[in-house]
Amino acid sequence: MVFKRRNPRTLWEWTREMVYPTGGFKRATRYVIHRMRRLPDTPHRIARGVFAGSMVGFLPLPGMQFVAAWLASRAVNGNLLAALLATFNTNPLTTPFFAVLAMTLGHWILGIQQPLTAEYIGMAFANAGADLWYNVTAIFGPEHARWDGLIQFWHEIYVPYFIGALGPGTILSVIFYYVTIPLVLAYQKARAATARDRSERRSKLRATLTEAAARLKPKAEKGDAHGDDGGKGSS
Repeated sequence: MVFKRRNPRTLWEWTREMVYPTGGFKRATRYVIHRMRRLPDTPHRIARGVFAGSMVGFLPLPGMQFVAAWLASRAVNGNLLAALLATFNTNPLTTPFFAVLAMTLGHWILGIQQPLTAEYIGMAFANAGADLWYNVTAIFGPEHARWDGLIQFWHEIYVPYFIGALGPGTILSVIFYYVTIPLVLAYQKARAATARDRSERRSKLRATLTEAAARLKPKAEKGDAHGDDGGKGSS
């Protein structure tokens, strides 16, 4: 199984891996690429899965990426495991830069004039979080829910991010699609050639052993015949 581990990680280990994987991002990227190349499917279906999963990975869908990747892979008839692996195309180091780019583009498309400063973004998250917590506690008390911070976050942060990520995400996902096809094709050809070489070597070895056994058999039979004659003469 691709995702099965002999020793399952703890919650802390999973959290740490999401922030900074063991061995660094280079090793993690090589591992994902290695797993993707070994998937038992056609290069084009794997590439379509990569496109779907990569596109989902660029969108702000916290907690829903695997479900969205499954739906997207079904929509484009891509490989499901490739789509799930491709959702790891972003990491905590590159995501903030892409998020700012996407929100800037989204603000420009929607005509929002708010400056995207760190203070503004942090305040929007803080207000949304405060409203969310207040509304949860209001369920068990007489207070009325408040939505101002959440509405502001939705209109000025989330929606611009989502819309702004569609363009760059699509472009990068298309690039990943066309890069995946020759990589998987070359790997599968090399693997098939290696399998053929091993099969040929085994066939030659079996033929050599069979030939050697055939040569030794008459000698063994001749030796047995001499042994029988000697036994008769002595009697």
